[in-house]
Amino acid sequence: MDRFVISIGRQLGSGGREIGKKLAAEFGIRFLDSELITLAAKESGFGAEFFRDTDEKKGFFNTLFNRIQSGVSFGGYYDNQLSEEALFKIQSDAIRKIADEESCVIVGRCADYILRDNPRCVSVFITASHDERVRRICERQNVDAEKAERMMERGDAERANYYNYYSTKTWGEAATYDLSINSSVVGIDETVAFIRHFVEKKLGGQ
Repeated sequence: MDRFVISIGRQLGSGGREIGKKLAAEFGIRFLDSELITLAAKESGFGAEFFRDTDEKKGFFNTLFNRIQSGVSFGGYYDNQLSEEALFKIQSDAIRKIADEESCVIVGRCADYILRDNPRCVSVFITASHDERVRRICERQNVDAEKAERMMERGDAERANYYNYYSTKTWGEAATYDLSINSSVVGIDETVAFIRHFVEKKLGGQ
């Protein structure tokens, strides 16, 4: 197919990142998750730590403001202060640039909204059952179920706040995406196969 992008939104513990990596491998295209931090840092001249601390979080201004020294120039984006919107703009520009250059799978970072005018972007949201999400977080983070629950609630809240602030849509709502799918129903590999078939069908006529 011609150049295209698959954007993946996901609940914490739903397997969204694993699904994204497998989709990228299936199509033979680039996978971008935390790699976007490096790209945004490279484009902006900032260190990657600025973007790691703000990654899919809203309300990080006070954390980063203390790192900024007055009088420092940041390539025209800033006037002696750091704003959340400026960091979002830098990351958005990096997403648009990579989408213009090559096919890829992008996880999170409001990519579906940023690329909303790109007819070759397919947006997917991954959810999963409560128990499956807790189990996956426990295994991945080596924590007990109680802590996994707290991590799950906090992670979803941060992602929702970030997405709902920067977009005009609602995080996790089916109408926001081209496809919403529960990875617990058929498992990770079958979910990957289903999404691939959906992407090929959607883009086949474009």
